[in-house]
Amino acid sequence: MKLIILTMSVWLGGAACLWAQTESQGVPWEQLTQEEQALLQRFNQQWDRLPPERQERLRHGARQWSAMTPDERDQAKQRFQQWKQLPPERQQQLRERFQRFRNLPPEQREAIRDARRWFRSLPPEERQEMRRRWKNMTPDERQTFRRQFRRSFRGEGSGAPSNQMPQRDRPFRPGR
Repeated sequence: MKLIILTMSVWLGGAACLWAQTESQGVPWEQLTQEEQALLQRFNQQWDRLPPERQERLRHGARQWSAMTPDERDQAKQRFQQWKQLPPERQQQLRERFQRFRNLPPEQREAIRDARRWFRSLPPEERQEMRRRWKNMTPDERQTFRRQFRRSFRGEGSGAPSNQMPQRDRPFRPGR
């Protein structure tokens, strides 16, 4: 009986090691679907040298691209062009901000998504006015507004946040 258990343990251990090796080697180019190969053609020459994590991210992106409508693809191309035009420092700031977002608990990420959807649902004129008011707020006013806004999206307020921001036609300047 002990021999059977020992044999099974060695066999399972060997299978696990083989699986881990295969997993860490990534997917050979030939095993990609024709659609993935077409979308990832520019990576063809170096595919087998890419880290498995990068291969998986690229494959995931190719699957997402395939699922997009032509309009969604146009929008994605526009956003990518905007991204490429950003200075490297700004790109790095945005990467760090996105990483902080990904590290938030799911309910906080969802609250942020809800707030963004709410803001985007406003008419363009209202969004513009809110941006203008935000720029004219002092740091303390911004902090107060953030707290009120967060309460609204956590259900502590009265439903969707109000678009009422403190009225200020000019920047606050102490002593004036």
